[in-house]
Amino acid sequence: MNRARRRAWLIAWLAIAGVGAAATASAADPGAAWPPPLVAAAQQADAIRVFKARRRMELMRGGRVIAGYRVALGDAPVGHKRQQGDERTPEGDYRITYRNDRSRYHLSLRISYPDQADRRQARARGVDPGGDIMIHGATPPGRAGDWTDGCIAVTNAEMEEIWRRVPVGTPIHIAP
Repeated sequence: MNRARRRAWLIAWLAIAGVGAAATASAADPGAAWPPPLVAAAQQADAIRVFKARRRMELMRGGRVIAGYRVALGDAPVGHKRQQGDERTPEGDYRITYRNDRSRYHLSLRISYPDQADRRQARARGVDPGGDIMIHGATPPGRAGDWTDGCIAVTNAEMEEIWRRVPVGTPIHIAP
């Protein structure tokens, strides 16, 4: 399926599933508070690790894994994101800078890409480095392949778990 058809399929699925800014209840419990509250500080992640080749994300606390998730990446997952539209997921050390409870992808956490080095390399090449890289929900149930434009995607239920454990400022390391 070509990229345009995949994107059209995803948008249609999201509309049918009722995912997006209008979402007002938890995927697991329609009567739950929205957005889900952060857990107590002692249960929050103090770091995130992503292993692109393994399609794996881990939430860390005190050097120990407290939760792990299978992830979907950008359509061109090999290599570091270099410019807008390359469909790559960045690699390196970043931070979570914003929590969006009105995301069209259920919930999302903004990653601080591009950083100063990313902007510098893009400027030297005369291109836009891109941006709006997120950890977000809306991976269709049963979907196994990569489908984002460079983001890190999980299911809505998983995103709610992550949302509860990841405050703004959390460092994230994205490995090849």
